[in-house]
Amino acid sequence: MASSSSYSNPPCAACKFLRRKCLPDCIFAPYFPPEEPTKFPNVHKIFGASNVSKLLNEIQPHQREDAVNSLAYEAEARMKDPVYGCVGAISVLQRQVIGLQKELDATNADLMRYANREVNSSYAYNSQMVNQQRNLNYERRSMGSAGGTTGIDQTNYGFCIPSYTWDNTISGNHNPEADDDSSM
Repeated sequence: MASSSSYSNPPCAACKFLRRKCLPDCIFAPYFPPEEPTKFPNVHKIFGASNVSKLLNEIQPHQREDAVNSLAYEAEARMKDPVYGCVGAISVLQRQVIGLQKELDATNADLMRYANREVNSSYAYNSQMVNQQRNLNYERRSMGSAGGTTGIDQTNYGFCIPSYTWDNTISGNHNPEADDDSSM
């Protein structure tokens, strides 16, 4: 009957792999459950069962799960790449990050150029409109000062409105001395 009670709890993956009896105080049992049979063989092949046992006994119980997960990750990486292990994977990821950062910087530079081009074209359009308005105002002022009253309203509205006066200005018989009030 004692042997039937040992079958109620299946051995952990480590004890099953090592072909030994899994005791209730087995250091491997909480971290290498029977549901994960490939976890321990990789760790054992890279680090050895005695080294893993010593490591787990030396660290605090709350740190053991993280340590086993790190060992399992490193062992799996070493199985895939025996020379570099997880350092090779980290190096590949760092190169990808650097490449993506360069691509992001180039895209940001393109966006800045595009935004500046839009601002500059908007500025150029606005300054062109301002220059046209200034030229129009200058032409109105120069027309008004050339010969007295020209029949054009010189108010700065951005457009010209002819002024209808009943004097000789519009008919073309303009006499500048007749406009002078000092002679009366």
